[in-house]
Amino acid sequence: MMKKEQISLKKVPGWVLLLAAFAVLYVTGLHTEAIGQLQRLMLKTGLLNADVPEQAAGALLKSGSPAIPSASEAGVVGSGFQLTTLDGATVDFKSLKGKVVFLNIWATWCPPCVAEMPNIQRLYEKVGSDKIAFVMLSVDDRGVDKVQKFIQKKGFTFPVYMPAGLLPEEFSSEAIPTTFIISPEGKIVARQEGMAEYDTKEMREFLLSMAK
Repeated sequence: MMKKEQISLKKVPGWVLLLAAFAVLYVTGLHTEAIGQLQRLMLKTGLLNADVPEQAAGALLKSGSPAIPSASEAGVVGSGFQLTTLDGATVDFKSLKGKVVFLNIWATWCPPCVAEMPNIQRLYEKVGSDKIAFVMLSVDDRGVDKVQKFIQKKGFTFPVYMPAGLLPEEFSSEAIPTTFIISPEGKIVARQEGMAEYDTKEMREFLLSMAK
């Protein structure tokens, strides 16, 4: 009588096990969260804090790059752009003029977006003001239900929207997440491509100072 040969995990190459683990994460949709968790640890190092424009030198951003043209030079950003809330209501972006706007473009399938969202939620809670508007703009192509379930699962309370049409050219970017900070006059005063830590003393003070 032949003995059944038992397969030992010790005999399976490590790369096969690693590939199998990634396959399981991908099939279950957990790969985004797993990568996001690793990137969240990177944010905690403080090496990826968002750049804050120098208020005294309005012509230059902290990074040294030229400032984006003002509203008087290029018009109010987002004119004609409409947003849709997760409840289906339509909002004109121009209705936010007069407020400081923190606009973050993200998607549920984007690991760096997932990584930075908790620190954006903390920022939202700390700078709560009717003069500061948070626009968490999902460009998710999986539908509003997917986005709504994601937000509810995470317990985020910041306002979430989806574009009602094409993004304006001034909000176009080759990467997500991308974050824009817009002055009450409709001028983009900061732009950050890629994930960053926003819940910093410098960022909080900057947003509140513009909202005065």
